[in-house]
Amino acid sequence: MDERIQRALAITPSSSASARTVDITTIGAKTGRERRIEIWFYRVHGEIYLTTQPARRSWYANLLQHPQFTFHLKNSVRADLSATAEPVLDRGRRQRVFEAIISDLNQARHRAYISQPVQPIEEWIDRSPLVHVTFHQD
Repeated sequence: MDERIQRALAITPSSSASARTVDITTIGAKTGRERRIEIWFYRVHGEIYLTTQPARRSWYANLLQHPQFTFHLKNSVRADLSATAEPVLDRGRRQRVFEAIISDLNQARHRAYISQPVQPIEEWIDRSPLVHVTFHQD
């Protein structure tokens, strides 16, 4: 993987909101059509994850049906990365990942971007979509 791409993916809790903002293109679970949305990604223990605050999300349903998707870097570097999403269902793993993500979200620099207080971790574990992202070498 290109060094510039590796640097763009190597976010830390001190990374800005723009550094962690990407687009993803999924295939619609019902329609079969491409769907592109903006989302934050997270890096936990060197691995890349997608999630949001607790809620049902169309992008998650799309990835469950069609796990192949495109991860679009768009800030420090522009790149369209072929990827696969794997849902994280194991409760212990979910807890470890969400502990890191919530800690990340509680950084002072992100408070301006989060429109509501971060829900308790139990709500995240029980109700948030969470996928691990694996990139393909093209």
